[in-house]
Amino acid sequence: MSTAVQTMIHVLEHIVQVAPIGTDLGLLFLLWSMLNGSFLLSRGAIFPALQTTGLDKESSRRSWAAFRYGAWSIEKLIAAWQKYVQAEGKWQSHRYEGYRPVSVDWTAFWRPQLKGWKGKMFNRLAQRALPGVAFGVIVDVGEVEGQRIPLLRRILRIEGEDLSEKALKKKTLQWVATALAENEIAVFDAGVKISHCQEAGVPRYVVRMASNCTGRRNFLPKYKGRGRRRTRGELVRPLARTRKGHVIPASKPDIERCFTWQGREIQVHGWKDLVLSQLEPDSDHETFSIWVFFDPLYQEPLVLATNVDLTPESIFAIYLDRWPVEQVPLAAKQIIGLHRQFVFALESIQRLPELALLAGNILTYMAAVLPPMPTGWWDRHPKKHLAASAGPWHKPIFSLSIKNMANFAKRTPLPSICPRALRGIGAKSGILDPFSSLSYPFCKVQNRNMRFAVTSLARC
Repeated sequence: MSTAVQTMIHVLEHIVQVAPIGTDLGLLFLLWSMLNGSFLLSRGAIFPALQTTGLDKESSRRSWAAFRYGAWSIEKLIAAWQKYVQAEGKWQSHRYEGYRPVSVDWTAFWRPQLKGWKGKMFNRLAQRALPGVAFGVIVDVGEVEGQRIPLLRRILRIEGEDLSEKALKKKTLQWVATALAENEIAVFDAGVKISHCQEAGVPRYVVRMASNCTGRRNFLPKYKGRGRRRTRGELVRPLARTRKGHVIPASKPDIERCFTWQGREIQVHGWKDLVLSQLEPDSDHETFSIWVFFDPLYQEPLVLATNVDLTPESIFAIYLDRWPVEQVPLAAKQIIGLHRQFVFALESIQRLPELALLAGNILTYMAAVLPPMPTGWWDRHPKKHLAASAGPWHKPIFSLSIKNMANFAKRTPLPSICPRALRGIGAKSGILDPFSSLSYPFCKVQNRNMRFAVTSLARC
C-alpha cells in the first residue's frame, strides 16, 4: 500500500470516528470511493462506485444504508476534519493586520429532472434560475508551503418551505454574523450587497461592488444660499459613467495612493465614512468605505467596500483570498465526479453533496501536503507546481514572445503558413468554398466525424 493511500485512510478514520459504530465504517467506504475516483467511472451512481472500489453487494448496501439512514451530521465531520488539520500544523491561516479572512460563497448541484423539489438557483451559463440543491459554503483561508488552501468550516443547506436562493443567502449571512470571531473578517463576491450585510448584522466584511455603485456622505453639504436645502448628503460616484451620451464624472477621492503588488503598481482611490445612497445623514447609521483599485493587469478596475479601517494593501489581499472557496465545489463536481447524482430522497439529495464538498476539500489539502506522485511510468522525477504566490505560469512564456517585446513595432511580422483563407467542404458538389461563407449548419459530415478540408501548401 502506497504512502498516499495509507495517509488518506488514516485521515478518513479520524473524520468518521465521530459517527456511531457501524455508520463510521459505511461512511469511510463511501468517502474512500469518492477520493479514489470510483464516482468518475460510475458517472455519479453510488452502488457502481462502491462495487468499483472492491465491495461486494452486501457491503455496498450497508454503506448506502449508513449514508441514507445513519445518525450523522456534516457539521460533526467538518469539525473532526478541522481538528485534524490544525493538529497536523502544516496549514497556516492568513492574517492581514490581525484579521483572518473567512470566504463565503454559494453553490448548487443542478438537478433539472428532480421531481418534487422546488429549490432553484441562478445559473450564469443559462442566464436564469434552474432547479438545483443549493448550499452555502464557508471556508477559512490559509496556505501550505506557500500554496493557498481553503479549510472547510461550514456547509449550510436550504430547508423549510422557502427554498429560494434569497432565503439561503439570508440564512448564510445570519450564521456568519453570529459565528464570526473578533479577529475574523468575512469576504463576499458581487452577489452580496452592503445592505444585506447590515441587515444581517455582519460585524466585519469586504464586499465586491458593481462599477456603477454609489454612496452618500453622512453630512449635509453647505447651503449655497438659494434653492431648497438638501436633505441628504453628497452623492459619491467612484467611477465615471455615461448616460444618454452625457459623461458623468467620478467624485473626487478622499485618498489617492499607490502600492506595488507582484511587480506591478496599483493605483488606489478611496472614499471613507459613507452611508447607503437612500439614507439621510444620521450619526447612528453604519458607515463604510469604498476603494477602487486600478490594476494594469485588468481592463476594468476593482471596486471593494468594507466597514473596517484597513490599509488598501490589506483590503486588496483580503479580497484575493476569497477565491479559494471556489476550489471546494470545483473539486467536488469535476475532480470527484459528483456533478451528476442519482439520489432522490429528501435527505439523500442534501447529504451526498455535503459529503462531496467535504471530500473535495480533503483531496485539495492532501494534494498539497503529500509528496509529488508520478502520473505514469514516464514521470521519473515528479515535481509539484509552483506556489500560487510565485506569479502566473504564463508570464515567462509570453514574455519571450516576439509580438510582446518592447520594440515589436519595428519588427517584421512572421509570414503565415498559408496566406489564403481557410477553406471547407460545403454544398452538395463538394467544391471548396471560402471558409468565411461556411456556417455551422452547412458543415458536411462524413464517416460520422467532422472533417474540414484545407488547401494544400502547394496551392497556397
